[in-house]
Amino acid sequence: MKVMCMYLPQYHSFPENDEWWGKDYTEWVAVKRAHPLYRGHVQPKVPLGGNYYDLDKDGVATLTRQAELAKNYGVYGFSIYQYYFRGKTLMEKPLRTLLEHPEIDIKYNICWANETWTRTWYDLSDQILIEQEYGDRDDWREYFRHILPYFHDDRYIKVGNRPVWQVYKTFDIPCFREMTGAFNEWAKEEGFDGLYIVSGKTAAGSDDRDDLIDGYYFFEPGYTLKNDFGFCQKALYNMGTFLRSLRNRAFSGMVGNTLERRVNANSIMRSIMRRTYLDNEFPGLIPDWDNTPRRDYKGLVYMGTSPELFEKTLRVLKEKVKDHAVDFVYVNAWNEWGEGAYVEPDEARGYAYLEAIKRVVQ
Repeated sequence: MKVMCMYLPQYHSFPENDEWWGKDYTEWVAVKRAHPLYRGHVQPKVPLGGNYYDLDKDGVATLTRQAELAKNYGVYGFSIYQYYFRGKTLMEKPLRTLLEHPEIDIKYNICWANETWTRTWYDLSDQILIEQEYGDRDDWREYFRHILPYFHDDRYIKVGNRPVWQVYKTFDIPCFREMTGAFNEWAKEEGFDGLYIVSGKTAAGSDDRDDLIDGYYFFEPGYTLKNDFGFCQKALYNMGTFLRSLRNRAFSGMVGNTLERRVNANSIMRSIMRRTYLDNEFPGLIPDWDNTPRRDYKGLVYMGTSPELFEKTLRVLKEKVKDHAVDFVYVNAWNEWGEGAYVEPDEARGYAYLEAIKRVVQ
């Protein structure tokens, strides 16, 4: 089993974020402002030793440390989000740093997070910050040239002689057939046997153009919550959410707001463990989930998460993929601190999640 950790690069400031969210905004701003919403709610999350790293100012040192940590605890590689918008990139500094420093010992691949950016965190999804457009063959060529140096990096993850190009929502790309045809053509011109294309199975949807896609990764916990939540579970979830939101509206300004959305993590993990995965389907799981740093009381918390539950699920998934030709398992995530989805060490649980990975991989 090759444990792949999704990797968020939003730990350095850049002009667009300064404009949209305030000067010097990074993921840590949201993380630090979080607060408890119920008894026993562990917020704010604090990285071990108060290590609020900056992937620009101390990028090389941080990536080197993270790479050593990942390798020591059995993580195969990072799947690093890339934000590319028809010739414009955002948050690419960590990827560029990695490319420019081959001494950083970590396997990695690009995951194109091909979404339009909106003010979703504040329930203003109709306010577009930057729109995702796919253009034509010339635009695709420009993008391919942009990512080609990564493909040629010896650390870049490949299946055979095919670089892994991971795309979050291929179903959002109407020209995906033409685009992938062009990408495979250009990859062969560069000495590869084409690309190994991995598409996300997400809460928003999945792609059914199987002839264009080599593998699918399950983006959890959203996929399971959307697709494998039973009728009774959904009814209880919706009723609880409604009653808590009603309470918040009734007592607005009089008492503190209560968390409106919560899910039993055991039910999600059981579904993940029970599922049958085809040879080209790569399971996913989470260590934890709590996105209240981003959404406050409108956020969602998975109740009952623990390193023990994570380890149990990972052991089952290891058995599920042991006979697969490609045995990736995707953990969401290495460092998605604003969603509480991280295996990096923190003050509350130390190295517990990394130690769980190490025990299972060994």
